[in-house]
Amino acid sequence: MNKLLCLAVCPCSDPALCAPITEIRDFEVFVFHVRDKNWKFYDWSQVTTVASFADYYEPDLMCFAHSKGVRLVLKGDVCIKDIVDPKNRTVWITQMVTLAKYQFMDGINLDIEQAVWKGSPEYYALTALVQETTETFHREIPGSQVTFDVPWSPDCVALRCYNYTGIADLCDFLFVMSYDMHPQLLTEWIAGANSPYNETLTGYDQYIGLNINPKKLVMGVPWYGYDYVCLELTKDNKCILYKSEQQVAAGQQISYSTMMKQLNSSFSGRLWDDNQKSPFYNYKDNNGHIHQVWYDDPESISLKTAYIPGHNLRGIGMWHGDLLDYSIDPVAQQQTEMMWKALRPKQSPSQWQP
Repeated sequence: MNKLLCLAVCPCSDPALCAPITEIRDFEVFVFHVRDKNWKFYDWSQVTTVASFADYYEPDLMCFAHSKGVRLVLKGDVCIKDIVDPKNRTVWITQMVTLAKYQFMDGINLDIEQAVWKGSPEYYALTALVQETTETFHREIPGSQVTFDVPWSPDCVALRCYNYTGIADLCDFLFVMSYDMHPQLLTEWIAGANSPYNETLTGYDQYIGLNINPKKLVMGVPWYGYDYVCLELTKDNKCILYKSEQQVAAGQQISYSTMMKQLNSSFSGRLWDDNQKSPFYNYKDNNGHIHQVWYDDPESISLKTAYIPGHNLRGIGMWHGDLLDYSIDPVAQQQTEMMWKALRPKQSPSQWQP
């Protein structure tokens, strides 16, 4: 690994751009980058951190982000069972720090998302992983940032019974994934919102109720929705879902850019559920099956982000930055601009009514 570091050459035209970003912003806008070159069209006036979840290293992204004073951080994913042994933890952390140095990155986003029982060896190993990763990155890359992704609620969602208070104390902040709530919240096998308003805000109340500093919480919102096939669509627009003996059929994840195109050809147009405070629409596929699509748009996002200043959260982010339409189509450009603006709500939510 030391030999690898010796081979590291700054890929930027200005070598100063390979220096780590150390500035701490008052408001965090955390963006996950997954694919393509869409990052060129992000609203860089807002972005503070980009987490690279792409399958490849993009030195041009690093140089550009650093030119804007924006951190670019690694994705950190490891099997928890493999790091119960402290020696294995040390090896993994050393590999991640070495990679970050070689690629001139500014930290790591720990995206574990694995089931852990409270009090198990994995429970304590995960906490130790966060502590040791943070200590090592901060020491080896001064000013670096270590963050940890958590579910929408600390109430053992998807059996993720983590030491949330300890983890929050040990890293720089938590990215709260306030989406994918439908499997836990479905009642009567009816399609519903990906990120319903009341449940979203309840999750933050719960984290704060654990005495986690609100400045350690970044609100994550979805730039995607779910497409469900309806077994039956009732007169009041309830989409009864297909069922098996054990579970409801999963919806298909769909990007915001795709939904905005599909919305125009839907037979319902944009509908609004005032209980979940989320938009949805209905359409019929080529086989005659009726679908219902639930998603978030500037109106639903701005309603949730209004919680941030009143509760002093650290900021906001989204999964993920590449799900908007960055084409030259004027309608798409307006839709994309409004989604970015919704991350920093300054006007009343009524502004976002189409």
